[in-house]
Amino acid sequence: MAPAPIDPRIIDVAPPKKDTLELPEPARERFEKAGIDLSNGYPYRPSRPLYLDDVYNVRNEDRLHVDPGSRADPEKKALLSAAKEVIPLTRHIGTEIVGLQLKDLSDQQKDELGLLIAERSVVFFRDQDISPQQQKELGEYFGEVEVHPQGPQVPGVPGVTVLWPALFAEEQKASFRRPGGASRWHSDLVHERQPAGVTHLHNDTVPTVGGDTLWASGYAAYEKLSPLFRKLIDGRTAIYRSAHPYLDRNKPEEGPKYVEREHPLVRVHPATGWKALWVNRAMTDRIVGLDKAESDVILNYLYDVYEKNPDIQVRFRWTPRTSALWDNRITIHNASWDYEGSQPRHGTRVTSLAEKPIFDADAPTRREALGLLGPQEIAELEKLTNLLQVK
Repeated sequence: MAPAPIDPRIIDVAPPKKDTLELPEPARERFEKAGIDLSNGYPYRPSRPLYLDDVYNVRNEDRLHVDPGSRADPEKKALLSAAKEVIPLTRHIGTEIVGLQLKDLSDQQKDELGLLIAERSVVFFRDQDISPQQQKELGEYFGEVEVHPQGPQVPGVPGVTVLWPALFAEEQKASFRRPGGASRWHSDLVHERQPAGVTHLHNDTVPTVGGDTLWASGYAAYEKLSPLFRKLIDGRTAIYRSAHPYLDRNKPEEGPKYVEREHPLVRVHPATGWKALWVNRAMTDRIVGLDKAESDVILNYLYDVYEKNPDIQVRFRWTPRTSALWDNRITIHNASWDYEGSQPRHGTRVTSLAEKPIFDADAPTRREALGLLGPQEIAELEKLTNLLQVK
């Protein structure tokens, strides 16, 4: 089998690297069962783009995106009735589904899964028998699968990115004080013209202790803000930048630059219609229209609201062959490196791109829509409404 083709919109700048690190046995067994050709080395590494304009041009046009969750039965009967158990992990975020195989879901169940992810932010499935090819096929149902120009990929299956900390550590050493990589709060691909929607991470190999992943709810983070503060950021935009730097083709001497795009600070999910705070410390650069000092004060406060309220977070302990599907439009996540490389961790990730972020001033918050507001919150909203009407 020939190696996976490089996305034709990415310009090659160097020959692919052949890695020789020993693949964890559970991953090898999974790949061999799926017919993945490992004879040319693993993973497949596409040549990395060097210049900024090449990366902009990979996806620089508007694309139609219809969210599967918008088609779903609100009661999600086909999905939930087929499960052995449905376990809410916290009040605000996270649900585990027991007894279903992702590869066997019908289109109706996939639509309902999309809505469940949109409502609960992240959904987990343990004991999954899913090949990289099936993982990509499911990703294509949720949107255009991103072929990552920087990341190692499963040979022959472009768009299925390899997450293998031991491999990453060969390029950039991790340590207790500087774990690096995904060990920081972030959301995937915020620099895209149409950023990430659902990401599906399947971990076939995990440490016996440690290596948990945390997610935080953007719906709940937005609702942690006072109604007046929400009005301050509603409709505002920020500059979101890429995780990886590139060079200006015409001025390479100016050094590293990032892909930057302007998106709203608060966005509305197309399937739920709920507002969510959409910032992350790693990749939100500045609020448009404010001085840097002003922008930094507001953004740092918003990051803290997201990151320092454990009641709006879920921490998930992985077991082998577990899948997590989360919505980058309404969450941030953080991979804990507390196992410190003592045992192997390996997985494959597929990220589906979604719509251009939109803001709707009339959209409700999650708790407003579900009728969960307390008397004090209702009074605050009424007071703000009256104040705005007077003005």
